[in-house]
Amino acid sequence: MPEENKIQELYKDAVALLKILISIPSFSREEAGTANAIGAFFQERGIPYERHGNNIIVKNKQFNPALPAILLNSHHDTVKPNLSYTIDPFMPLEKDGKLYGLGSNDAGGSLVSLIATFLYYYAAEDLKYNLIMAATAEEEISGKGGIESCIPKLPEIESAIVGEPTMMNLAIAERGLMVVDCIARGKAGHAARGEGINAIPVALQDIQWIQGYRFERVSEFLGPVRMTVTVINTENKAHNVVPDSCSFVIDIRVNELYSFEEILETLGKNLKSEFKPRSTRLKSSMIPVEHPLVQSGLKLGKTIFGSPTTSDKALMPFPALKMGPGDSARSHTADEFIYLEEIREGIALYIQLLEAVIKK
Repeated sequence: MPEENKIQELYKDAVALLKILISIPSFSREEAGTANAIGAFFQERGIPYERHGNNIIVKNKQFNPALPAILLNSHHDTVKPNLSYTIDPFMPLEKDGKLYGLGSNDAGGSLVSLIATFLYYYAAEDLKYNLIMAATAEEEISGKGGIESCIPKLPEIESAIVGEPTMMNLAIAERGLMVVDCIARGKAGHAARGEGINAIPVALQDIQWIQGYRFERVSEFLGPVRMTVTVINTENKAHNVVPDSCSFVIDIRVNELYSFEEILETLGKNLKSEFKPRSTRLKSSMIPVEHPLVQSGLKLGKTIFGSPTTSDKALMPFPALKMGPGDSARSHTADEFIYLEEIREGIALYIQLLEAVIKK
């Protein structure tokens, strides 16, 4: 167990940093200010850091290239505040044991708790693993200037902890996301004369198949693959012209039992419409239950689950455990907050989780 006095010191620094981050607008691709603040936080403690774009990377003092590395990662960008805020989203407010402010829960609490954990182990000489802390940008938009741009610059990573609000439970699996653009083709004609081939019924036939199709493999943690048509449109604006094309969009949430290639192959066998995936970057992922990080968390009384939301875990080519203080249900809500006790508990639990894995 870490010393209570040390936890309290780390907790105070973490909360102070989180208040600074809340006060600086840091919408995705506009995180220069918070990157400056995080860099300054490490610089004040004599800890050298690397900056790549708006990403801050630090390594433990005793970094040894011969050792495997564990990555601690969370993001410092936020969505824009919604219109229902009743308080200033950029004014950190402590009240009734809560800290209010944009990004406090998603994912500021996780970020500062992981930074505190990194500080706890920064100078340790008895570690079996290197520790690397990455405070990254563009997570909320799955941008290419965030963790994806950092991975090629990092040493080889054995595994990672991704800080997101999970109430410190263990998200071992995460749904992948693939958005597919489809176009049903027809032939233009005059509606009054019954000419042409209407593309709308072609699209509706495909949409009906999409709604009714069930992929066979169902995940224990993530359930079935889910396909949802979320947009439909024709470019034709005239009421008397039979449309020659009808576009629609499929939102596909993929479990860890299917590759994107398998999903696309199934679409190809069943759709009459043309289709093309916008991106295949956000793949489903899973860290084995047997992994030491997961086993350490289970011994601390935490539960495992599959997360329906997508995070930077999807962009990591190595096993990653998603966990952090706060509650995902509070993310992107008006008057966002995190309980201060959640941050204190998060720091202590992160330290204990790693202790069983990295200490000799």
